[in-house]
This record gives sequence, structure tokens and C-alpha cells, in this order.
Amino acid sequence: MSSVHHRTATIGGHEIFYREAGPADAPAIVLLHGFPTSSFMFRELIPLLADKYHVIAPDHLGFGHSAAPLVGEFTYTFDALAELTSGLLDHLGLDRYALYVQDYGAPIGWRLALQH
Repeated sequence: MSSVHHRTATIGGHEIFYREAGPADAPAIVLLHGFPTSSFMFRELIPLLADKYHVIAPDHLGFGHSAAPLVGEFTYTFDALAELTSGLLDHLGLDRYALYVQDYGAPIGWRLALQH
């Protein structure tokens, strides 16, 4: 089984936490969690996928280990959250990936799909 790494990246001035596992040159799959959870909800799924995929599971801003700016400091819309997620994926050099979305992650993931 592949190791799961816990990492952070600063995207748009905000610290975004993400879990990463699997070979960097494997096909990528991005797991977008639901409400009110975090990437922790995928803790058992990530190692199962990591043998064949490069797995990325971010915590949306305001969830889990990601930053949680006050409402006056960040406009919490699905458009804004999708922009941060897209920035993280760009930062990681991912230009092609499959999406697995759950609940709150769906409107973020669908925006990514339409954008790309």
C-alpha cells in the first residue's frame, strides 16, 4: 500500500491542506469531499486507489486543516472555492484528472469540469 502524504500549498493567499498518494506519473484522481467533512472522509479510500492512481484530496477552504478566513476576508461561493481548487491543481501540475465528488464537492467539481 502507498503512503498518504499530508501537505499544504498557499493558493490565492490561503493555505490549502491536501492529502496526496500514489505515483506522480500515474493517472490522477481528485477527491472532493462533502459537507461537513474534510478529506479525512477518504482516509480508507485513498490507499486503495493509490496503487494505480495519483490521488489528490484537498480540504476545501474553511474545512479540515485548510485555512478558515472570516467571511469578510473571503467570499465563500462555489465559484471562489472552485477557483482555489483549480489553483491547487495547477500548482501541482495537474492538467488532466478524473473527479470523484461528494455532496458539497459536486458544485466545485462541476465548475472545474466546465472550466477545463
